[in-house]
Amino acid sequence: MILEAKNVSFFYKSQKDKLILDNVNYGFECGKMYAILGPSGSGKTTFLSLLAGLDTPVKGQIYYNRKPVIAKKLTEHRRHNISLVFQSYNLIDYLTPIENVKLGGKGNPEALLDSIGIGKEFWKRSILQLSGGQQQRVAIARALASDAKVVLADEPTGNLDEATAWDVIDLLKRIAHEENKCVIVVTHSKELADEADATIHIGNRAED
Repeated sequence: MILEAKNVSFFYKSQKDKLILDNVNYGFECGKMYAILGPSGSGKTTFLSLLAGLDTPVKGQIYYNRKPVIAKKLTEHRRHNISLVFQSYNLIDYLTPIENVKLGGKGNPEALLDSIGIGKEFWKRSILQLSGGQQQRVAIARALASDAKVVLADEPTGNLDEATAWDVIDLLKRIAHEENKCVIVVTHSKELADEADATIHIGNRAED
């Protein structure tokens, strides 16, 4: 297992009577794409945040490569172990696609953009001149610029039309299967979930 949640529970300090995650146990492997499903407010994004080291469990532990992700090393975990892809892209709009990808790590930005279908004619344009689908591809390329073995994506197809969403789904699958990365996606999309190697249903627990 590259990433694992063991007996993880979580609630916000201001809402101690509202348990968001209750004793979640799940392990993730490289070479697979996982889809996390559940109704709004069920804790999907919270679970992703815990895996990313953006928050810490109230009980239980997150493990990376069988070692606990401890509070004082969360920044190191996020920097070296995890790449994030957001629904809102989180690109810097005054930078070009190449400049945005360079922020992700040491990967070759031109090669990465080319590999995900962003042609050379777009590399030095303003991000604001790109379509939503192109911006999401740039965000994925930025994630791939990192050496991180785990890619976490929060609703990566949520703002995209159907055809572009399928392109992004295929790209995420390719990242998992061909680049041997662990891809974990929070989604409401049944189509995306059907393409995943495993699905995790979040209510008050996670299960295969």
